[in-house]
Amino acid sequence: MKLAEVFTMVVPEERGVGFRAFDGSAAGPPDASVLLDVRTPRAVEYLASAPSQLGLARAYVAGDLEIVGDPYEAMMRLYPPAKPRLTLAEKARLLRSFLPAALKRPTPPPQERQLSGSRHSKGRDADAIHHHYDVSNRFYRWVLGPSMAYTCAVFPTADASLETAQEAKFDLVCRKLGLKPGMTLLDIGCGWGGMVLHAVKHYGVNAIGVTLSAHQAEWGQQAIESQGLAGQAQIRFSDYRDVPETDFDAVSSIGLTEHIGRENYPSYFAFAFGKLKPEGRMLNHTITRPNDAEPSHYGESFINRYVFPDGELSGPGHIMSTMNAAGFEIRHEENLREHYSLTLKHWCQNLEDHWDEAVEEAGLGTARVWRLYMAASRMGFDLNTIQLHQTLGVKLAPRGVSGFPLRPDFGRSPA
Repeated sequence: MKLAEVFTMVVPEERGVGFRAFDGSAAGPPDASVLLDVRTPRAVEYLASAPSQLGLARAYVAGDLEIVGDPYEAMMRLYPPAKPRLTLAEKARLLRSFLPAALKRPTPPPQERQLSGSRHSKGRDADAIHHHYDVSNRFYRWVLGPSMAYTCAVFPTADASLETAQEAKFDLVCRKLGLKPGMTLLDIGCGWGGMVLHAVKHYGVNAIGVTLSAHQAEWGQQAIESQGLAGQAQIRFSDYRDVPETDFDAVSSIGLTEHIGRENYPSYFAFAFGKLKPEGRMLNHTITRPNDAEPSHYGESFINRYVFPDGELSGPGHIMSTMNAAGFEIRHEENLREHYSLTLKHWCQNLEDHWDEAVEEAGLGTARVWRLYMAASRMGFDLNTIQLHQTLGVKLAPRGVSGFPLRPDFGRSPA
């Protein structure tokens, strides 16, 4: 059975995706802008032994399957997967043709990771963060751009630059938190320190950022010292749960909630609540699912095995309810998913523009993981399979005093 015949069974012709394989077979439009190229028998073994996104990812990361053209366009054409109605005879033919390949189970690419130990223990969380964030600061610089901000930007206009949009995101968070000179800020999951630097330079606060990535902490602290801000700011290589200071005016968490685990939401928000003084605010910025109809975690997914080990996503309603149950009064909430799609569009282009350097720095397999992951994530935000929510809460002072004006205006920067 030729591979092109299988392809035509599962991918409708109207999707406009081309196909060719090592067995000489081909299918799809001859002038297709995107094409799947099955280059080796091992690709079939990966696909047959794990007939899901994990098998596809293994074949692609290993280089046995190639996407010719834009990976984002290819995914948009292939999603959602078609549900072919095969006859019993066709199913029998498929089984006879590919059972030997399914039984071979080739070794996954070395970029695939399965963690050991108790999920979301401090040690395992550190391993998960190391796997994803300690690839190389130079690699991240090529993908993220000069801001070194690895979270959703906020685009004032669709044609704004990525750097402008990342600056706008940090400024929006500062305004939502009501930062003023002399205030104290704790930024948990601080990355390379972008939020800390922005808050200190533009709002005059004193800030502590914490990250479980040693590479991020080193980069961020060097940036602070090089800009003469060591008296007002610091980046620590630390678990956020080990921060001893308290009585902060504000807590920001930009892209951390995805890593802590759904079962740990109550203790996470309780920790943040306990670190704030009365009238203190928390801004939680996180990727979510649209709702809680799906599990928070898929152990056999490409994202879990290759990108974010132990990452978990919940619906925004559950996150807000848990934040509220921890004591916060929710004052503002918004979904920025279109902004994350635009952010990923820029990151994807940055990777393509620096492809040779990225491969030299991190290796071809890792670069291919990132190409696949970012294109798939961009599609997810576009199609509303994932979202990005900012939720603002306040720790009320006695007698219900919030410290909020009657109508806050987060839309404009202070003059």
